Amino acid sequence: MLETLEEHRSHGGVQGVYRHASSSTGTDMTFSAFVPEHDAGAKLPVLWFLSGLTCTHANVTEKGEYRAACAEHGVIFLAPDTSPRGEDVPDDEAYDFGKGAGFYVDATQEPWARHFAMRSYIEGELPVLVGEHFPVDLDRQGITGHSMGGHGALTTALRNPDRFASVSAFSPIVSPLNCPWGEKALGGYLGPVREAWRAYDACALIEDGARLPHLLVDQGTADDFLENQLKTGLLVEACEKAGIAADIRMQDGYDHSYYFISSFMADHVAWHAQRLGC
Repeated sequence: MLETLEEHRSHGGVQGVYRHASSSTGTDMTFSAFVPEHDAGAKLPVLWFLSGLTCTHANVTEKGEYRAACAEHGVIFLAPDTSPRGEDVPDDEAYDFGKGAGFYVDATQEPWARHFAMRSYIEGELPVLVGEHFPVDLDRQGITGHSMGGHGALTTALRNPDRFASVSAFSPIVSPLNCPWGEKALGGYLGPVREAWRAYDACALIEDGARLPHLLVDQGTADDFLENQLKTGLLVEACEKAGIAADIRMQDGYDHSYYFISSFMADHVAWHAQRLGC
């Protein structure tokens, strides 16, 4: 059952926020969806946006500035939460682990394994639910995301090459195997065996043979996390070695914020729309 929390008319379409009981996480989950104006019976392509650390669906919904571009190109925009929520869901005092920091993995370690199944939720459960309640064409899907969500977008697409026609990212964590955020999250959720982490590392997946037909990445040069956490250069190297057509753009003076994301969001929507046949 899908519960409508709010809906608003915007750019000719409808921006809504919805909640449902998730079988993957064992909790209620909330997501937002923008559906552009369309002809009755039409099916529209969908662009998934995966958010970063500490975020919910609300951050990009309120600050992402995507609706005008999605309305122009006829693309549905879906923004799920970043983790399970609720009083019974375990948490950590730090901002980079626990609630708001699901890292789009299926946890195997206790106490996280019971609820932290964001991979199954994003890859399996939520698309089915969306297909039942919204006019989406699930044969035309694109995916993007920011920071932790950029990591989620890249790894989800690399693991599901036949599902996504287009993949992009803003300031992605490109190799959790090689940064403090990733080592903490993957070690905590998956345990100490690093080989099990490779399914959640874009550079490792590419090294292991996964491929994308094309890729767009925007990264700000004034991003405080660039050198220690994001390590964009590792993705550049991995794509060059694998022969992946990657447009990885270093944007001068931009930081890690939604001021940066909103500056290039319309570019990303248009880029996806072209590859989704809009």
